[in-house]
Amino acid sequence: MHSDFDRCVRAVQSKDARFDGWFFTAVLTTRIYCRPSCPVVPPKVENMTFYPSAAAAQQAGFRACKRCRPDASPGSPQWNERADLVARAMRLIADGVVDREGVPGLAARLGYSTRQIERQLLAELGAGPLALARAQRAQTARLLIETSELPMAEVAFAAGFASIRTFNETVREVFALSPTELRGRTRRGDRPTAPGVLSLRLPFRAPLCPDNLFGHLAATAVPGVEEWRDGAYRRTLRLPYGHGIVSLRPAPDHIGCQLSLTDQRDLAGAISRCRRMLDLDADPVATDDLLRTDAELAPLVEKAPGRRVPRTVDADEFAVRAVLGQQVSTAAARTHAGRLVTAHGEPVDDPAGGLTHLFPSTEALAGHDPQALAMPRTRRATLGTLIDALASGDVTLGVGSDWDRARAQLADLPGIGPWTVEVIAMRALGDPDAFLPTDLGIRRAAEGLGLPSTPGALIRHSARWRPWRAYAVQYLWATEDHPINLLPA
Repeated sequence: MHSDFDRCVRAVQSKDARFDGWFFTAVLTTRIYCRPSCPVVPPKVENMTFYPSAAAAQQAGFRACKRCRPDASPGSPQWNERADLVARAMRLIADGVVDREGVPGLAARLGYSTRQIERQLLAELGAGPLALARAQRAQTARLLIETSELPMAEVAFAAGFASIRTFNETVREVFALSPTELRGRTRRGDRPTAPGVLSLRLPFRAPLCPDNLFGHLAATAVPGVEEWRDGAYRRTLRLPYGHGIVSLRPAPDHIGCQLSLTDQRDLAGAISRCRRMLDLDADPVATDDLLRTDAELAPLVEKAPGRRVPRTVDADEFAVRAVLGQQVSTAAARTHAGRLVTAHGEPVDDPAGGLTHLFPSTEALAGHDPQALAMPRTRRATLGTLIDALASGDVTLGVGSDWDRARAQLADLPGIGPWTVEVIAMRALGDPDAFLPTDLGIRRAAEGLGLPSTPGALIRHSARWRPWRAYAVQYLWATEDHPINLLPA
């Protein structure tokens, strides 16, 4: 969008928050870059220029605005809507792959040369993977500076910087303030009261309907791994350097997030996974506008606009849970998953109580006894085959996965049918166009709305909902009186 000058100018002059994260406005006279909704008086048109990423603006010599904090805007919805190389690379960079494995590690995961990745990211985002990762490190550093009492040396290394000198230089260059000055600007009341807990706000594009989002996560919560408590969804996180516990609480204009991590280097990855699970980078206006064009769906959209797709923090975990939940009730699926957690999960300490384990890794599950699960023999065999395929890498479901390839890998496994493939594509891979025409709840909803209810006819009708069919699924599911559609009391 940054290349459409007139459209960007209109967005800036109207302070349209929908475009935050889509592009960044740089002011030639002040050398500052802002988000489109910046509250200050818009600059003169002749002094505006636009960049597709914060990293590109930083590379051009602009610093972040102190008023609107463009580095904290919601991410571009493109990276979770698309399945091409650039989108897959951006998801991996957000997950911290460049910080952990370097650009060669990013290239290896994507199956392309480092030169190809550099060229494509520069062409679309105006910055290469190192610059994009540097911009993310700066934002992580700012979060740690403003929300924790960690010494600056620990902040530097936790944010992914190789040296304190580089940390100081980057913070000064990006924010025009020293780390100490940044911390001094933070109000004391904004800091967490519990030691070791980081408190921050996760922004999103309005509107957001929390009912099905948190309702689904709470209704399907695995005992010991997830819980709903005091108006917040809590769960354990398996992270690259350690583990963590997150509490996510819906508010009118943000999601309150409290993180407790065993290793602060996991902060950026943990935030990225939580945002992805809650689908916070979605563009609900674009989605709902398209779905409203269907006369049968329009009343559902008008009733509760801004529905998100509840996703996951761990794709392998969700795939295992999807197989456990085949053709059984939500309660039965939770019971099966809870037994796996008790037998094979890694114990964790939750000072607040309630959470006891990490969901077991595929490596830990590879040695499980299938006879211990009270399931039909064929489903036990399917679960074992899936676990082996995930552990060996024959099936890859990470954030940088190719969606079509992952679908084909899953479909090749015996016992994995179209419903399981599509629910994994929707909630684990994050494909916004995943669709479940054979789902019983979808078929009942379609029949009640006067839509075609047979799978073939429903697929043909759903072509008008593309590329947002996963969101149409949420609106159709919402027609039923089921706990997944209700924000818990």
